[in-house]
Amino acid sequence: MVKREMTRQFLEDAFCGESKAHMKYLIFADDAEEKGLKNLARMWRAIAYAEYVHARNHFKALGHLGSIQDNLQQSIEGENFEVQEMYPVYNNAAKFQNENEAVRTTHFALEAEKIHEEWYKQAKEATKEEKDIEKGKIYICDVCGYTVEGEAPDRCPICGAPKSKFSEF
Repeated sequence: MVKREMTRQFLEDAFCGESKAHMKYLIFADDAEEKGLKNLARMWRAIAYAEYVHARNHFKALGHLGSIQDNLQQSIEGENFEVQEMYPVYNNAAKFQNENEAVRTTHFALEAEKIHEEWYKQAKEATKEEKDIEKGKIYICDVCGYTVEGEAPDRCPICGAPKSKFSEF
């Protein structure tokens, strides 16, 4: 684990930068794929994976990877922060500034994060005995991130997207 303050901050910044690049490149790849540029999409996905590897290495060097229980607690705390503080503030600011797209996307994220926080709490309880959780098929709405176990609804309860817009996990 990295102990010197400056090196630690550099690695934290690198982790954030690599994480952002990973996501950005995946989004670019999806866009290229939709436009029929399959090789460009493949290249972006490959490089996105390399950025993930860099982020993972920095994350581990920083000592952020803990036990399953610690990792679930970190997940609960992160989702709780988004639900209780981050997205309500961002959504209110977007409303105040009449930024309708930001209002929409922060609302979508807030509603999905509420589900994620509950799932992490359930998983933490289930894994206290060092057993895996019981989960059926998981569906995520590609429009808003709504998360559901079992079957995808005919229409997303958050954004109204049709069942065809759900990805299965």
